[in-house]
Amino acid sequence: MYITITKQKMDGNFGQSVADFVAYLEKENEQRSIEDQEHFFNQFDSVVPTDEVVREIDGNTAKLKRNEPKFYSITVNPSAYELKRLQNSSEDLKSYTIELMKEYAACFNREIDGRAVSLDDIKFFAKIEHQRTFKGTDWQVRENQPYATKILELKNQIGRIEQGKAQGNIRNLNKQISRLEREAPHQQNGKRIVQGMSKEGPQTHVHVIVSRKDMSNKYSLSPGSKYKNSETVFNGKSVKRGFDRDRFYTVSEKTFDKLFDYHRNYAETYQARKTFIKNPKLYFSTLSGLPTNEKSIAFNILRKAGVDYSMLNIPTNKVQLALKTIQRLKRGLDKAVQSGTIGI
Repeated sequence: MYITITKQKMDGNFGQSVADFVAYLEKENEQRSIEDQEHFFNQFDSVVPTDEVVREIDGNTAKLKRNEPKFYSITVNPSAYELKRLQNSSEDLKSYTIELMKEYAACFNREIDGRAVSLDDIKFFAKIEHQRTFKGTDWQVRENQPYATKILELKNQIGRIEQGKAQGNIRNLNKQISRLEREAPHQQNGKRIVQGMSKEGPQTHVHVIVSRKDMSNKYSLSPGSKYKNSETVFNGKSVKRGFDRDRFYTVSEKTFDKLFDYHRNYAETYQARKTFIKNPKLYFSTLSGLPTNEKSIAFNILRKAGVDYSMLNIPTNKVQLALKTIQRLKRGLDKAVQSGTIGI
């Protein structure tokens, strides 16, 4: 499970309103029949019209300054292994999302009218999507970029020849282009991976738009708070503050495992990701010490994520791995985590 929490973009195409973001999330429905379309939903309704989503989020911003985010985006990205466990990806993920947002509410160190924050205090709208496209930041696209640049140069050269502005052999140039297309390191279905290409395999995921303010439009609930659990004095009163992101990420996978009786491999856990970031040697040593079947699954997860661990001689005990090997593996796993292709 790979979950991200992102504050509202305050510039570019996404301004003060949530309207552009909602329109962006509707793009997939344009290619689907009416009966196959996915709709926004929340804890109260299974179908919420897009205009209502915009109206509710935009209208729930009392006392927020212009430069403050009015909403946050939570993206829930189940792995292929997790998706395979589901009986009905859409309905199951809707049920999971509601449970996830209960945990989201519980992770706030706040009180509303003298009680803990609950799901009914959270104004959110979620939507299931089934497709993903490669972005310019994906490691496959970045590593293919030198080939893309050369191909573009050759195509421009062909264009100049066709316009009579240069001389050359177009046939030979096309052969060079074909060779570069084949030699690009990352391919999908025999084609060079480029930005905008649809990703193959199961890609179902969830987008959640959650208001910065609670249902009453009185209290600010920011998951971006730098505080985890503390108190401050506001207008002469002691006020709790903070959001426990660490707890949220940990509980999110435990909730999934309980709902769908899923046995989570070490390489899929949030704890593994934390260990990898803080102590990569311990991370790979722990992987190497897993039971044979678990270890096989773990390394298969890494392989599918594009991590090259061929240089690693898997130890049978916890002997320290060579620093150079660790650094190479870490670079590979860094790329996989950043692209959201693995769920740790």
